[in-house]
Parts: sequence; structure tokens; C-alpha cells
Amino acid sequence: MLKTFRVVVIACVFVAAASLGLAPTSDAAPTWAPAATATIRPGVQTLTHGAQCTANFVFHDANNVYIGQAAHCSGTGGSTETDGCTSGSLPIGTPVTVGGASQPGTLVYNSWITMQARNETDPDACAFNDFALVRLAPADAAKVNPTVPHWGGPVALGTAGTALGNRVYSYGNSSLRQGIAALSPKTGISLGDAGNGWSHNVFTVTPGVPGDSGSAFLDPSGRALGVLSTLQLAPLVGANGVGNLAKELAYLNSHTSIGAQLALGTEPFTPNKLPLGGV
Repeated sequence: MLKTFRVVVIACVFVAAASLGLAPTSDAAPTWAPAATATIRPGVQTLTHGAQCTANFVFHDANNVYIGQAAHCSGTGGSTETDGCTSGSLPIGTPVTVGGASQPGTLVYNSWITMQARNETDPDACAFNDFALVRLAPADAAKVNPTVPHWGGPVALGTAGTALGNRVYSYGNSSLRQGIAALSPKTGISLGDAGNGWSHNVFTVTPGVPGDSGSAFLDPSGRALGVLSTLQLAPLVGANGVGNLAKELAYLNSHTSIGAQLALGTEPFTPNKLPLGGV
């Protein structure tokens, strides 16, 4: 089963990103597998009770390696359930099959579950905080590289959002693409920030499709911008909503004891590669 996008209508609002409380930086990064031979990377498919999504970035703390997906990838409702403060989710501890791993990972964080436990009332967080972490089994940690296929990076966590017309870069891995690697990397254009910086509206010639949910987006400098969350009906049909990763990660680290950090890519960011589906 492909995990469909949450379908929403959002007005285009342009704002400056807020100051962010970022993850601790004291934990040294693990030693990563070479990018050319790693079996677990951003862009691998994940399966949560049969719902297929695309993993975004790699994260770590002092003891564990994680891969990110969208919170709605473990949602129990339909595609019209878009409010993370009221929508249902499978519980923490749910096994998640991760492409390239020898055994299932474990869902250890879901922003929807955390917001509901806290009785979150911020409407922007409820609408756009769509992020989850899957802890990889220790036996699979040595198979991981955090580099985004095709593009390289991320070089840092993006904290400034995007402006109208900024280029963005993504890698989707829906099973609808029939395993054709040339269809996975995409470029697009930002339509600006929304939800007081919690989301970015982006447009690519081939928009994200069911199964791309959760995939990574990079900004023009190769910084980790966000996580593919929604299929928009406005301001442009076929545009996608991309949750702001810096805000989502700050929320995680403010309200849990995980202390996750973004893992930086081992290969340089190369935005001059033009894939099919670019603009």
C-alpha cells in the first residue's frame, strides 16, 4: 500500500523563519559506510504496516542511528486527516521495514503522538509538524551513509526557510516509479514559506506522488530544508507542502530525551546535475 499525501488547501504566506532551539552538538557522528556501498541512505523506501513512504535524512545521538520519515506514514486515518493534533497514529514501538536493512527498525518518535500528549494548541504546529524517527537496529548501523543520492549533502541544517523562486532539490522513491532511478531526483522552485515558517510550498514539474511522502528536500546551498508532507490544491495545483525540518527537529529535542542530530553527507552537494522532472 502506498502512503498517500495528506491533501490540504493552504494560502501562500511569506515569513521569516523563527529562532530555533537546535539539537545538542556534543555527540560525535558515527563512522559511516562509504556512500557507494551503503545500503541504507536517504531515499530508501520504508514500510509501516504496509504503508510505503520514502525516508528523508539520517540522524544520530550518542547511542543510536535513526532515519526519518513523515509522521503521517504511520497514520491510521485517511488522506484527509491533516491535523497532527487530532489524527490517529500507530504507537511508538511499531516496527518499520527500512530498505537495505537486515531487520526492521523501530518507530521511536512521531510528532503527532507527541503533540497530542502535550495538548499542543499552536495551529501551525498542528498543521505542519509531520516528522517521525525510526531507530535502526544496531546490526544495521554500519550499513548507513547520510548522503542524499544524486545530489550529495546535506551540508548543514537549514534554518532560514526559503524565498519565492529559490531552487529546491529532492529525491523521491515511490514504488510507482517502478525502480527507475532517473525518476527519483527532482528539482523545483519554492513558492515561499507558510504557516509562520513551519512549511514551504514548492513546485516541481513532476510533483511528489504517493509513496514519496517523507522524502528529503535540500535548499539551494545543500542544507536540509524539510520533509515532503502534503499535496497542495493552492496556491498551485500539484505543488507540495514541505515541513520545516529545523522546526520539526527542534520540537523533537525540546519535548523528548532523544537528542537527535542531523547527520551530514559525506559527499559534496552537486546542484548542477539535471534529472528528469527538473525545472
